[in-house]
Amino acid sequence: MSEPAQKPAYELLGLKKKEYDGICDAMGREPNYVELAVFSLMWSEHCGYKHSRPLLKHLPTEGERILQGPGENAGVIDIGEGRAIAMKIESHNHPSAIEPFQGAATGIGGIVRDIFAMGARPIANLDPLHFGSLDKARQRFLLEGVVEGIAAYGNCMGIPTIGGEIHFEDPYEGNCLVNVMCVGMVENDKILRARAEGPGNLVVLFGSTTGRDGIGGASILASAEFDESAEEKRPTVQVGDPFTEKKLLEASLEMRDKGLLVALQDLGAAGISSSSSEMASKGGVGIDIDISRVPLREQGMEPFEIMISESQERMLAVVTPENEQAVLDTCAKWDLDATVVGKVTDTRRLRVFDGDELIGDMPVTALVDEAPTYVVDTVRPAHEVDEPLAGDHYPEPKDYSEVLTALLASPNICSKRWVYEQYDHMVQTNNALWPGGAAAVLRIKGSDTGIAVTTDGNGRHCYLDPRRGARAVVAEAARNISCVGAEPVAITNCLNFGNPEKGEIYHQFREAVEGMGEACEALGTPVTGGNVSFYNESFGQAIYPNPVVGMMGIVDDVRLIQDHSFKDEGDVILLLGGARPAVDGSEYQLVVHGEVAGRIPDVDLEMEKQLQKLVRAGILEGKIKSAHDVSSGGIACCVAEAAIAGGAGADIELETDGLRPDLLLFGEAPGLIVVTVAGADADAFIAAAGDVPAQRIGRVAGGALRFRADGEELASMPVADAAGAWGSALEKILEH
Repeated sequence: MSEPAQKPAYELLGLKKKEYDGICDAMGREPNYVELAVFSLMWSEHCGYKHSRPLLKHLPTEGERILQGPGENAGVIDIGEGRAIAMKIESHNHPSAIEPFQGAATGIGGIVRDIFAMGARPIANLDPLHFGSLDKARQRFLLEGVVEGIAAYGNCMGIPTIGGEIHFEDPYEGNCLVNVMCVGMVENDKILRARAEGPGNLVVLFGSTTGRDGIGGASILASAEFDESAEEKRPTVQVGDPFTEKKLLEASLEMRDKGLLVALQDLGAAGISSSSSEMASKGGVGIDIDISRVPLREQGMEPFEIMISESQERMLAVVTPENEQAVLDTCAKWDLDATVVGKVTDTRRLRVFDGDELIGDMPVTALVDEAPTYVVDTVRPAHEVDEPLAGDHYPEPKDYSEVLTALLASPNICSKRWVYEQYDHMVQTNNALWPGGAAAVLRIKGSDTGIAVTTDGNGRHCYLDPRRGARAVVAEAARNISCVGAEPVAITNCLNFGNPEKGEIYHQFREAVEGMGEACEALGTPVTGGNVSFYNESFGQAIYPNPVVGMMGIVDDVRLIQDHSFKDEGDVILLLGGARPAVDGSEYQLVVHGEVAGRIPDVDLEMEKQLQKLVRAGILEGKIKSAHDVSSGGIACCVAEAAIAGGAGADIELETDGLRPDLLLFGEAPGLIVVTVAGADADAFIAAAGDVPAQRIGRVAGGALRFRADGEELASMPVADAAGAWGSALEKILEH
């Protein structure tokens, strides 16, 4: 029997034959193995954005507050008084699915480096997470490992984790989503860029030594589906060291303050290959790298391994020759390895040397700017339908109180205190609102200004209608920012999808990007950057399409912000917004009826703007005493959460207006907010609402929740019972 044919090297490295031919054309010859390895990473989906670049360019990226949009390590937003916020969200999905602790920990490490590479001091992390159903032991193991990894790295760095979200549904069983967001503070005149300049300037590598961990992570792990070989990819997961990263952070900011840096870039996916070539491309220059000067932690490393290693806690800086010693001395002060490993040239080529021997010579433009792009013929999935389900599609529940209890205890709605209490969310003492609400708020020390941050995603809605779902995700994020009194100003996004080479997946991606762009344009929240994570599939089963939004807002006087908790007995409860709840895509549909089907309601973006403006004004004027976005679980769960947070009951009286009571209570639609106002202010507030529908639906009263519709009592329970169902559900699930 003949031996099986050996695959060509380019195929083993994840390249297609036509891509290899394109590399040969760009080089004018066949590449050697070092060059081929570098190209395979730079032309991977993870680094080259081959399927997403043609669509991402249509997203709005400019605004009066945007100091830096896409194209750098992080976006930067002006918050006034000479200060700015750097923010970015990325994914570490594939590594976390293989090795949850290190995958999540190094995800935090990578996003933090993106922030201080801009010259910003990280002040907060957020972590939107998605797992399969918790009735499976593997999913409980992943959740516990990911949370432990996030806590271990963030806590050691002294960076509070102040927000995020967690969802559990079957489509994430094979591919959990671990998205991580970081925000940092920087003075406007100290913003750094990753733009190499000045031929003759030196390239300094500092931080950890270089090993074999993470080799090929961007191409082998992040740019392919999972199958039975998934465990073999464990070596491509990096290993993190938060204590070294803390020293790296402080050394970088000290060199920034001393004016020693021409440019700064973190080493993430593709390691030295991507950091050096991207810096050269941005500056229109070339870079020479001498791998013999790279400090190694393992013996016998091949040249290509050194170039593409994704070892963590490393930075690449461009410095002038006269600042070389000061840079090395600063790194020595912080007990960090620092070595001059190259220089800036005017060649516009990335040249790799091993001592005096030239072992790689590649055009920078080809590496960074000329990765092939693909546009796939789209196919609309059969489950996407044009009509919503009829109001009587499912039988009406017999016990509404039982339904409310089940929803409050569902993993997607219940308290996530078990998670966020493992994070140090108080370090740095900037918190003005604690985790657990619609958005976290940080005070800017030395100023009245505050920033609000939140993350939102809804894969189930985007599965049913990716355009409507993405529009609604942006609107919900903005709504959550507005519900604390801040004005939404910008987003960063992490777009999580399956295999884009499939027509149905590319359809979902195109629709979601276009829907997101429409909402960002309408709400005035440009995209400052982000990440695309494709190939989130396991054995051919894709995740729900899930564009996750990280949004930031600004409030001029942080003392005026508000939370979602009911405050005082007798306060009037108002429902703002005219959206009509539906069962399609709701948590009620999933938990009670065991199905995900139909077509979700669309968001009225013009009404959304007016609604949020009304709420912000009401909060800042001191009229609104609490505000809570109606989302998962509908009006009933929204009211229950506000009651639990405030330790106060509520009497609710609704009008069905032709809508079946269960849909009125538990259905979902974007564009509804429950607020409370003092009784004396209610009539004036309603009169001033203008075009925004505003109706009394009850009052804060006693220690129980009571819901009536058209005079008929539907559900009632003590707030203590609701709090018990909501507050302990996750721990009970994890104990089994």
